[in-house]
Amino acid sequence: MSDLTAPGGPAPDLAGDRSYPGTLLVGCALTGVVVLLALVSFVWTPYDPGLIDGLHRLQGPSGEHLLGTDKFGRDELSRIMVGARTTVFVGVVAVGLSVLVGVPLGILGAMGPRWLGELVGRLGDLVLAFPALLLAIMLSAVYGGSTLTAMIAIGIAGIPTFARVTRSGALGVLRSDYVLAARSCGLSAPAIAVRHVLPNVSSLIIVQASVAFAMAILAEAALSFLGLGTPPDVPSWGRMLQESQELLFVAPGSRGCRARPSPSPSSASTCSATACATGWTRG
Repeated sequence: MSDLTAPGGPAPDLAGDRSYPGTLLVGCALTGVVVLLALVSFVWTPYDPGLIDGLHRLQGPSGEHLLGTDKFGRDELSRIMVGARTTVFVGVVAVGLSVLVGVPLGILGAMGPRWLGELVGRLGDLVLAFPALLLAIMLSAVYGGSTLTAMIAIGIAGIPTFARVTRSGALGVLRSDYVLAARSCGLSAPAIAVRHVLPNVSSLIIVQASVAFAMAILAEAALSFLGLGTPPDVPSWGRMLQESQELLFVAPGSRGCRARPSPSPSSASTCSATACATGWTRG
């Protein structure tokens, strides 16, 4: 057996010293809390999130209601937990739609003829001219405002970004020697895309997906705030914020001023957590 240790020198660390920065740990912890709240809300919440209790409206935090109640007496913690479920669901579905459509278009634009790549780019420019909010307004006018409408609008708005990121990375991979060798061996274009291109651009896709997830959370909250997203009977962070904004400056010094817009820090912390984890994956 050969000795890998140099005479008089330290032994090499074959496993590697892989340390994780605090931003990654904080980001994963906060994201895990949101996901945990969403999962727990399927089986348990402190109160029925839709239960109206006029005798306990606008209550501050207490042992009975940890985060207080809203103007209808509904428990804020229960509604935030169910709202986390809505937020995670919308973010995952919207990003999934963007990935399923944008990634194949990007690979197709990189591996196809030049005119096809230009066509994908110009279609992307056309979609980018209509932001998610405008798309949601258009879809709401036709099909009515709903969670599905918000998910489709956010997903469509993210397709061009995934297509551009994937195409840019795929063009670099296609110029590599191992892809040229695969082509010389007669490997088909779909096989090259699956075996070589997609694995080598997956890191770019993951980073873009984490960014898109944070943006989807903000977009869903904004659409619900404007009444174009989740319907009123379903708890949503954006709609809860819209309902609580009128209480910020109502009756200073009384119980009304203690009704805080709790979904606001929830949305901000979730997006910040995703950004922390994303910053580490970018290297």
